[in-house]
Amino acid sequence: MSDTALSLAGRRVLVVEDEYFIAWDMGDSLQRAGADVAGPVPDAEQALAAIEANTLDAAILDVNLKGDTVYAVADRLSTSGIPYLFATGEVEIADRSDYRSRPKLEKPILSDELLRAVGKLFAQA
Repeated sequence: MSDTALSLAGRRVLVVEDEYFIAWDMGDSLQRAGADVAGPVPDAEQALAAIEANTLDAAILDVNLKGDTVYAVADRLSTSGIPYLFATGEVEIADRSDYRSRPKLEKPILSDELLRAVGKLFAQA
């Protein structure tokens, strides 16, 4: 078992992604590494509900959710002390320094790259 798999075992990770196949691929990669996946959810409203309904260890957020943004979710995660990263095709992250300082993966994302980035969230927490 890899170090990443050990670090993700038993961790609950919220996936917020509106593209079905990308969401499925992320969830599958996380589950194979031992994580418990919350979602995936396709919009900010469902993501906010998932934050309230689950004890989360981390989150992966797509920035653009069918024309809406994920920043309200990022704010709720920050106030709750839950680490997150952006996984997006967006070139620019909103102009707030707290968003720009968050880890960001650019799509397309390889499974190993995703697992390393999520593992780093736990290592830094």
